[in-house]
Amino acid sequence: MKNRKATIRAVFGSNAGSAGAHNRRVIIDAIRVNKALSRAELARATKLTKQTVSNIIDELEQDGLVMPLKTIREGRGKPAKPYTLASNGAFAIGLQIDRDVARLIVVNLTGDIMIRHSVKLDSVNPEEGFETLVDLINAARAELEQMCCGASGRTAGLGVAMPGPFGKLAAMANEANGANDDAYSMAVWQRFPLVERLKERTGLDVSLQNDAAAATIAEKLMGNADSFRNVVCFYFGFGLGAGLIINGELYTGVDGNAGEIGLLKPVISSAETESLEHMASLASLCHAMGWNPSDDNLFAHITTALEENNFVMERWLEQAASYLRWAAQGMNLMFAPEATILCATAPKPLIDRLVCMINEDMRKMINPSGAPFMMAGTADQWAVAIGAASEPISNSFSPRHSALVKS
Repeated sequence: MKNRKATIRAVFGSNAGSAGAHNRRVIIDAIRVNKALSRAELARATKLTKQTVSNIIDELEQDGLVMPLKTIREGRGKPAKPYTLASNGAFAIGLQIDRDVARLIVVNLTGDIMIRHSVKLDSVNPEEGFETLVDLINAARAELEQMCCGASGRTAGLGVAMPGPFGKLAAMANEANGANDDAYSMAVWQRFPLVERLKERTGLDVSLQNDAAAATIAEKLMGNADSFRNVVCFYFGFGLGAGLIINGELYTGVDGNAGEIGLLKPVISSAETESLEHMASLASLCHAMGWNPSDDNLFAHITTALEENNFVMERWLEQAASYLRWAAQGMNLMFAPEATILCATAPKPLIDRLVCMINEDMRKMINPSGAPFMMAGTADQWAVAIGAASEPISNSFSPRHSALVKS
């Protein structure tokens, strides 16, 4: 149980008669953030009337979304009954589609991971790869139903994350990476009607975002971005992207393409013609080292090369760090964030080393005694899928304006 005297964090509700749906979300979010709150605490934190809070709590309890905890006594007042989220009140599925693998996560309402699976994916044949995805989703839903009877009817939706860019910007990606180079942009998958087909085959609400945005949400949920309202998160995976959190909300831009920095062509020297993600990404590291990106032992190879101070690895690190620093400086000048974080689908020692090199360069250039320029974030191959799973939960239960517009 939390300290009952701690400051309660909550979004304000509205006592106007037409704000019922928003107020439900406000109550759910306040309980989620603070873990457990009594009706009186909810009323004080959200500025809603006690009667409004009581009505909503009764509805949420009837719907199986909240549950009471043991009654506690606060001073000389009446005993208080805290309410917490019912973990099995709702579920969501997160699906990451990457170049050679698909990763699936099922989470419950409180963010606990119930199921996780990964399968090899055909990255050049979306029709065949789509059937692999449907089988993976169906198997996970059947497993969830065995774990929790009736879970199918409480599944908020399916969040999908894959490499961008989407829409019109995809043509620019193809040009930047070469017309025949599908490794970065997964162009054939971009042209595949993935969302529509998944809705048809699963019957779920399906949302799509790029992998950098999903990784940023995961960093907000379980990483170093949780205490900041304005953050730039660089996502270092097979390609390279960035996610922007502005005033506490993920900024997605047109077609969800905000943060597609991998397409930039840095002018660090006059000879540079490659895009940024060709110089600073897992794909570029694999190319430099002669590794197969789909090798199951890739992370072990990277860790070993770091430990042995491999010459090729060291040379690549210097290159990647300089390009990432260049990109981070640009993003900092444009957005002036509270924090800049590097998160990844990569081994943590690699991310720690890159961040250390970037911060050392910045200290030499700007302020030898200043705070670190960049923070090392989550290095977890499941982070993108976790971020994708958070979208259906957020869309159904978050009080943020963008979620209300979607609904």
